[in-house]
Amino acid sequence: MTPFTTLTSIAVPLIRDNIDTDAIIPSREMKTVGKTGLADGLFAGWRYTEVGGRAPEPGFVLNDPAYAGAAILLGGANFGCGSSREHAAWALAEYGFRAVIAPSFNPIFRGNCVRNGIVPVELDAGAFADAPQPLTIDLSAQTIADADGKLAAFAIDAEAKAMLIGGLDAIDLTMRRAPRIAAFREADAVRRPWAYP
Repeated sequence: MTPFTTLTSIAVPLIRDNIDTDAIIPSREMKTVGKTGLADGLFAGWRYTEVGGRAPEPGFVLNDPAYAGAAILLGGANFGCGSSREHAAWALAEYGFRAVIAPSFNPIFRGNCVRNGIVPVELDAGAFADAPQPLTIDLSAQTIADADGKLAAFAIDAEAKAMLIGGLDAIDLTMRRAPRIAAFREADAVRRPWAYP
């Protein structure tokens, strides 16, 4: 995973409550079990004029040139609800999103974001949706600044923050404790030699 420290980007406003994982990546768009090949299917039901087609829906925000290359997505409450499909986070990441700002997230989706290098920022995204403007997310300071320098603080749990800043997945995080694991195994082998053939 790519470490996340600070990010400055235009933010795409998709302020709708209860955006579920099937809206983020419809099941018909999941043609792979890997993390690639999903960006074209991101929000396919809203982004294209017909099911399975690729003609852009002119009124959908991701098709607006003003938001081209944006790495921050603004969403509504309960973002990422629905199924636990990790493909939703994979599609967002492959498209180029590194952060989603929303008032609340489905807990499984939040975890999938963290495990895939996307910062889930729990804040009222509507405060940042006035017009295309760059936002700066500083994960170390846990702040967001708008173009005028207005700051907003956000909370994130320590483990998620460590994973994102260090570019660590769950296995990497576990391996940071390798000396403690080895010490436990050695002590346990003395206590229970029969368990170690």
